[in-house]
Amino acid sequence: MAIAWFFALFLVSGFCSLVYQVVWLRLAMAQFGVTTPLVSIVLSVFMGGIALGSWAAGRLTRRGSLSARTSLRLYGGLEALIGLGGVTVPAALALGRRAVGSLSGQDSWGSLGHYELAGLWIALVLIVFCTSMGATVPLAMHAIRRLAPDQSARSFSFLYVANVVGAVLGTLLSAFILIEVLGFRGTLLVAASLNALLAVTAVLLAMRLRPEALTTTSDEPRPIGETSSDVKGTGAMLFATGLASMGMEVVWVRQFVPYLGTVVYSFALILGVYLVATLIGSSLYRWRSRRRAPREAGTGWATAWLVLACAALLPILLGDPRIGLGQSLPAGVLRLVLGIGLFCALLGALTPRLVDLASQGNAQRAGNAYAINVLGCILGPLFAGFVLLPRLSERWSLCVLSLPIFAIGLGVVQRSQRPGRARSAALAVGALATAALLLWWPRDFETRFRNREVRRDYSATVMAVGAGKNRQLLVNGVGMTKLVPITKMMAHLPLAFLDRPPRQVLVICFGMGTSFRSARSWGVRTTAVELIPSVPQLFHYFHADASAVLSSPDAVVVIDDGRRFLERSNERYDVITVDPPPPVEAAGSSLLYSTEFYALVRERLQPWGILQQWLPAGDQPTVSSFTRALTSSFPHVRVFSSVSGWGAHFLASGQPIAKLTAAEAATRLPPAARDDLLEWGPHASAEAQFAAVTDAEIPPARLVDIAPGAPVLHDDRPINEYFLVRRWLRPTRLSYYFRRDLTPYNYPLP
Repeated sequence: MAIAWFFALFLVSGFCSLVYQVVWLRLAMAQFGVTTPLVSIVLSVFMGGIALGSWAAGRLTRRGSLSARTSLRLYGGLEALIGLGGVTVPAALALGRRAVGSLSGQDSWGSLGHYELAGLWIALVLIVFCTSMGATVPLAMHAIRRLAPDQSARSFSFLYVANVVGAVLGTLLSAFILIEVLGFRGTLLVAASLNALLAVTAVLLAMRLRPEALTTTSDEPRPIGETSSDVKGTGAMLFATGLASMGMEVVWVRQFVPYLGTVVYSFALILGVYLVATLIGSSLYRWRSRRRAPREAGTGWATAWLVLACAALLPILLGDPRIGLGQSLPAGVLRLVLGIGLFCALLGALTPRLVDLASQGNAQRAGNAYAINVLGCILGPLFAGFVLLPRLSERWSLCVLSLPIFAIGLGVVQRSQRPGRARSAALAVGALATAALLLWWPRDFETRFRNREVRRDYSATVMAVGAGKNRQLLVNGVGMTKLVPITKMMAHLPLAFLDRPPRQVLVICFGMGTSFRSARSWGVRTTAVELIPSVPQLFHYFHADASAVLSSPDAVVVIDDGRRFLERSNERYDVITVDPPPPVEAAGSSLLYSTEFYALVRERLQPWGILQQWLPAGDQPTVSSFTRALTSSFPHVRVFSSVSGWGAHFLASGQPIAKLTAAEAATRLPPAARDDLLEWGPHASAEAQFAAVTDAEIPPARLVDIAPGAPVLHDDRPINEYFLVRRWLRPTRLSYYFRRDLTPYNYPLP
């Protein structure tokens, strides 16, 4: 049996694994909250299961009676089990949302919070399938050792390359095509079908093995030409590279999102560049290992470690706003490739080499080594996200993460005796000088703003920049909002249209705090929910009376995911106002536009209550799909163009919404609310301010009809986030469909 079959099997397996990681994470976010702790839980369970499976399968291969046929059959069974996870995990996570909600309210579970219960449920749901993924590598290595002993010494890197090829395809096809066309569950079904095909193929290959291929061979490691000194410390090296690389990936998001944007394709690009560069590096290692005579590792690999450490700091240089690459998307992609490409390529060469050195074809040793690397991958994002980034800038976070790699490189150089100590010392001094230059010369993104205040936490880097009316809020370098009367109208419009005096208001997405402040001007209890902890800390930068507003016992700010808060809240609100982060295509934003979200809103609204939903812009299918979701969730929906002439306020309720004139709406304003409404104009009276909105009402049916074939926006079909295929097939400009005066909501940076 040709071992080329194993390459094909692991290519497809890598594709499926990447799809599961992306989709399961998104489904878990929809059920348990779009928060950094939740993301960390899912990724830790995913990677932890892989580490456990790799270790456990490695121990299983110690059995001398385990034949190639048995290994292939076990592999096939695991692929079938993984495919079963593809079709069962969505339902299991949905069941978990209800279970966690009920258990968190019981006294017997009072010591466990939401995240502990959610993490426990996610672990129970995913661990078997993730462990199965990790177990496939040692089993395949064991089969290769039985079938082709002369090719087994570097079998891990052989399978690693195949797996990375599949991961690249999984990243590109799922993010850019499959999810948009098929939805999340349809994409999972494709992956599950491929797993079933892998299972059948593996069993058939096992049945076709010739009798002579079933004989056992010694499991003693076969040397691959490196000395024992090269194998020394591979476990520590694998742990360090896993920790550093995955920790740096968290930092890269903050560094390059200002140039790439917050859409899902930006994050797919970061992952795609990482994987493509890793593939290039691992392929070069395979090519080099086949074409060079075995020899002791001299300064060649030592130099690679030092270059890797210096390359870890390149994102600092490429994130410098002074680099003359422009602000276009191609320029952002170029920054990304130049910033992380060399590091990922070197890592792609060093990681499989280390596992090959540690295992030398022995499946158990490979399983142990790979498990150590994955453990580092688990701890890296946690260390970067919860320890480094809340305290240090992106620059110094990368510096800390690169220190273990520098230590390894200096140690390897010191042990290397050829061509002499002088050259080794020169390499070390050169690397340290390069690192010092990369840390000293570049400037951080935030330095482009003269007036700024910066906050960092585990979720994001948040900046308040500008002065006067040009003040602006940025999250990870992307403009969120600025001081405009639209955000005031998000509170005043639904409150004025209520048929009774309001008592409680909920604001989802705090932002600058403008809508929260405007709602408080009505003298009602107002709760604001904000996902990013640092955002409310900058309230004072935008509003001089922030301390006075927050000092009231009726002003409450909660750090939480909006959907999760609605599900856990026992309150019922007269008005719920929602302003999702721009642009309308922003990653994760559909969770605040979907029918599932509106079902939660209806549970928390009073029967007469009104939802205000802001929609800034979008292409025709997005506007139509969103409007369908809202009108299918509420029997009464009205749409008004904004006071500034772009974007629209959607009002939705379970009861008819009052038909008020602008004058009638103005008379309902308390004096403090009237002053707040007129604070920034553009009109001199409350009646004129309301008239600019009420005189521009748009029938919802008109917005539905602009794209008759658009589906209702569900969690499973986030049509606003995934749009490349339809825009490629039917090119269309972003349109507002509300007024002629078109101004982007994602404000240009001052």
